Amino acid sequence: MKAWKIGAPLLLCLLSFHTGDAKPKKPDLPAIFQNARYIYVQAVDGDIFKPGLFPEDRRAIADVQDKVREWKRYAIAMNRQDADLVIVVRKGRLAAVQPHVGVSDGPRSQPGQPSQPGQFPGQGRSTEVGVRTEVGEPEDMLRVYIQTNGQLSAIVWDRTMEGGLDAPSVQLVKQLKDAVEKAYPPTAPNPPQKQP
Repeated sequence: MKAWKIGAPLLLCLLSFHTGDAKPKKPDLPAIFQNARYIYVQAVDGDIFKPGLFPEDRRAIADVQDKVREWKRYAIAMNRQDADLVIVVRKGRLAAVQPHVGVSDGPRSQPGQPSQPGQFPGQGRSTEVGVRTEVGEPEDMLRVYIQTNGQLSAIVWDRTMEGGLDAPSVQLVKQLKDAVEKAYPPTAPNPPQKQP
């Protein structure tokens, strides 16, 4: 009985020294998430202003931008080359069809001058009608890239989820936020100092 009373405190002391020597755990996310200040959001097919972008992807860009603004950790960059990180989204769809219509006046010529022999103004006009199709994954996708000189260089976070880009919750942004906050907790502002 006496051996147990003497050995237990000794064992506790040894365990406390051992846990004190443990190395801090490396964060699950790269340090760019801690150091970044600006994020740019786009779809796989381009930015929010790109003609012909699927409306679902355009809506997803706007919803992700709103959630990033609510988060208040990063600011939204207006241009991709100004961002530290680029979020690329794609709304899930197995197959999509998008009609396309375009009108072209053709090459311009000087007034009264044909643009090419035998061609007169108005003859270069053409109409283009087509359909754009796309086949892909049914889950929504949110992928985060490091941006270098306007180019996407490395994927640093990648998740898919059915309905993950649906507003108002935008669950994929919530998952990203949770992962970043766990790896790099926000620093609390310094409390104001009392004046003597």
